[in-house]
Amino acid sequence: QVQLVESGGGLMQTGGSLRLSCAASGRTFSSYYMSWFRQAPGKEREFVAGISRSGGSTSYTDSVKGRFTVSRDNAKNTVWLQMNSLKPEDTAVYSCAAAFGSSRNVNGYGYWGQGTQVTVSS
Repeated sequence: QVQLVESGGGLMQTGGSLRLSCAASGRTFSSYYMSWFRQAPGKEREFVAGISRSGGSTSYTDSVKGRFTVSRDNAKNTVWLQMNSLKPEDTAVYSCAAAFGSSRNVNGYGYWGQGTQVTVSS
C-alpha cells in the first residue's frame, strides 16, 4: 500500500506559477506509475499529467502541455507538478494518484491523496 499527501496549492494570479508536491509513504513508491488529476466544481475528475516508474516517460493532457511539468524522485518518495502560466481554467482540486500501470482513467488508480486546492484569479 501507499499513502499520498499533497501540498503546495493556493491562490495565484493568471500567469503565475505553483509547484505541487505529493509525498508518498512506504518503500514501494518506485513501483507505481504516478499521476496528477484535477476536479473543477461541477466537472468530472480529469487526468492532468502522469510519469513512469523511472521518471523517464511523461504524459500530459493537451490543455497543460508546455505549461505543466511532472517529475519524481524515488529516493525522496515524492512526485511534483510544476505549473507555469496558470489560467483561470486551471482552478480545481488537484490530487495525486498511484497505479501499477499507466492510465489516464481514474478507475485505473487504487491510491489517492486528499487533494489540494488551486485557485487562479483573472
